[in-house]
Amino acid sequence: MNNTKILYVEDEPSLGKIVKESLESRNYQVKLVADGLQAVSAYEQWHPDICVLDVMLPHKDGFTIGQEIRAKNSLIPILFLTAKTQTNDLLQGFQSGGNDYIKKPFSMEELIVRIKNLLDLFDKKDHTATTEQIQLGAYIFYPLKYQLIHSQATLQLSHREAELLKIFATHQNQAIDRKTILLQIWGDDSYSNSRNLDVYIKKIRTYLKHDTRLTIVTLKGIGYHFYVP
Repeated sequence: MNNTKILYVEDEPSLGKIVKESLESRNYQVKLVADGLQAVSAYEQWHPDICVLDVMLPHKDGFTIGQEIRAKNSLIPILFLTAKTQTNDLLQGFQSGGNDYIKKPFSMEELIVRIKNLLDLFDKKDHTATTEQIQLGAYIFYPLKYQLIHSQATLQLSHREAELLKIFATHQNQAIDRKTILLQIWGDDSYSNSRNLDVYIKKIRTYLKHDTRLTIVTLKGIGYHFYVP
């Protein structure tokens, strides 16, 4: 029996049944919740290894649930299932604590690959070592705690936000190829992942707004240059 526990929140009965049975056939343990109001309490009782959350839910949407779960556990991977594809919607999802998303309709193969990838990424982290810190201008970045700290704010980053910022932090005042970033974080440089990168770049720029000396410059046709004083 696979010890991996999945909290799956989905209000469409037929889809929920199919996905749950498909995951269980691959030996995952699945807790299916149909009502958004019950999701956080199910999380607290179930103690899952990963959360798979539909966005459009009755009574409480998936973004809100993700935000509440992320406040309780900064390290659990969260995957959103969404029919929304606009940049602002994706930004909202990542700001709500999501680590990845998958568009509806989706194949079981894609869902399982994304679940495995998130679990593998998080399993490779040594979360007991939380003292590593990187000074970035007026900020202190803690990659292993997924935190970016400034005197005016403490930001809890998603896994991929932290990975992207770590790439920039280790390539200060250097040009870095866009394809290199895509391969390192997503494993491929597809158009979909390229759009995701654009969303993340926008977010990181927003996070660094309190120190105007920190600049991520887009190098057309090449990638990015992270200027640090």
